Amino acid sequence: MRYPSIDILRTLAIQVMVLVHFSENLSGHTPPITGFGAPLFAFLSGVSYFLWAAGQQAKGRTEEDISKVSIRRGLFVFGVGVTFNVLVWLPEETFNWDVLTFIGSALLVLNIARRMPVPLLIFTAATILLVSPALRIQADYSEFWVNGYFEYDFTLSDILSGYLVTGYFPIFPWLAFSLAGFVTATLLFNDEEEPEQKYPVTPQFPRRMFLVGVGLLGSGLIALGLRSYLPETIESYLLGGWTMFPTTIEYALAMIGADLILLSVLHHFVDQNPRINRRGPLLEIAKTFSQYSLTIYLLHHLVHIWPLWIYTVAIGNDDPTELWMKAMSTPMALGLAVVFLVGCFFLMRWIGPDRRFGMEAWMRWLCD
Repeated sequence: MRYPSIDILRTLAIQVMVLVHFSENLSGHTPPITGFGAPLFAFLSGVSYFLWAAGQQAKGRTEEDISKVSIRRGLFVFGVGVTFNVLVWLPEETFNWDVLTFIGSALLVLNIARRMPVPLLIFTAATILLVSPALRIQADYSEFWVNGYFEYDFTLSDILSGYLVTGYFPIFPWLAFSLAGFVTATLLFNDEEEPEQKYPVTPQFPRRMFLVGVGLLGSGLIALGLRSYLPETIESYLLGGWTMFPTTIEYALAMIGADLILLSVLHHFVDQNPRINRRGPLLEIAKTFSQYSLTIYLLHHLVHIWPLWIYTVAIGNDDPTELWMKAMSTPMALGLAVVFLVGCFFLMRWIGPDRRFGMEAWMRWLCD
């Protein structure tokens, strides 16, 4: 089952991340869209897993087979994430717990979550969000972020702490995004007609899901606005302001709410719209980026980080990170990001929709 809404949202997520990373890493500028791509990417990991598992069941695969493939895929993505850290961010950042190691872990958890009732999954996601601030206090989060980025020692306690709580994308609270995506897909797509089939003339708008999204987005923004008026304990330890590192409750609620709103609207006006040409140019662009999102995520780091390290060493500097965040102007960095995205589109179109090459093809070959 393929839904254009998912392709559009995944394209939006990967393009936001590319623009942000080029801008931040090459020029030191933080664009206003920063912080919108990764939550959507994590949310869609849950949505995509539900659709993938449903597709496997439709093909007649047993629960045992689906679990085996799920575990292999999760371990594959996790392993790619660790290798990515070593090759891109250099060996000292092996265990910085980037988004790929999180996605790999989330796939392992979702394999268990798909057997659990929806109310329990909602309760689990909410609990993860609520206990995360306390876990950060217990782990002394601020000690790992003295200079504005995650620093750790190669000790078992620091590595586990980073994986669970203090890293860039720790299990607490980022697993809530994937669980929210899985629950959303379960309620939105379960027992629905195939998207290629003809929908009724006036399909029903997913009003409840849209309103839940509005409620979550509103709750996050209200909590942000009222934070300074609340008791100091709540202001300092439970909420924390609008930040991605650490991922605060108000930020997470608002982002999950925004994701629900976007998916609800796109599902109604794109997936369920019989007048939409599924082979139209805009949807074909979105489909291309979506199919190769994992490959593009890896490739865009190699394209803009490796030349930075290589050039710095080539000019005789012992520190390969000397030009980090100051290599060029912001317009030039954003221009390079656009050139990269355009180049990726034509490259992926040349490769074709069957994904014969790239990380997605290797994952299918090794895991499926």
